[in-house]
Amino acid sequence: MNFLYFDPGLGAMIVQAVVAAAAGILLFSKNVMYKVKSFFGLVKEEEDTYDSIDIEEQDTDTDDKKN
Repeated sequence: MNFLYFDPGLGAMIVQAVVAAAAGILLFSKNVMYKVKSFFGLVKEEEDTYDSIDIEEQDTDTDDKKN
């Protein structure tokens, strides 16, 4: 029988290819699902809570002069 010989370099290359393919499929499918959901209007828009915060600016020099 003929057995295939896998050295550590080839094994690492195979593992790297499998991990890269899985990551590519995951990222591609996320992008496609987002586009499909946004086409049908199923994407929830996040509210920006920082725009509604009103902070009054005070001059610290005038506070020192009053005392």
